[in-house]
Amino acid sequence: MKDTKKSKKDVKKNKNIPKRHAESGEKIPHSKSKTREDSKQATMIKLLKRPGGATIDEMAKATGWQRHSVRGVISGILKKRLELSIASEKEERGRVYRISI
Repeated sequence: MKDTKKSKKDVKKNKNIPKRHAESGEKIPHSKSKTREDSKQATMIKLLKRPGGATIDEMAKATGWQRHSVRGVISGILKKRLELSIASEKEERGRVYRISI
């Protein structure tokens, strides 16, 4: 009787194999966009694209994150990973951030 258990090496080898439909055997297409439209990151991008921009407090309220988390996403995800150009200005309502084009 053969051993039907797969070793960890066998499982790792199969990770890069594209997924296929069970009946037809056709490849399942990957989604083109890596960000969801209903995510907190997408919410922040929408706020920053507004003509008036957004403050840290407005973004924290919209996402439910703490202020330091919002600042981390701006510098780490938006600026570094997504390579968006974020501009900030001091206004009456405080420091306002915008995606600059």
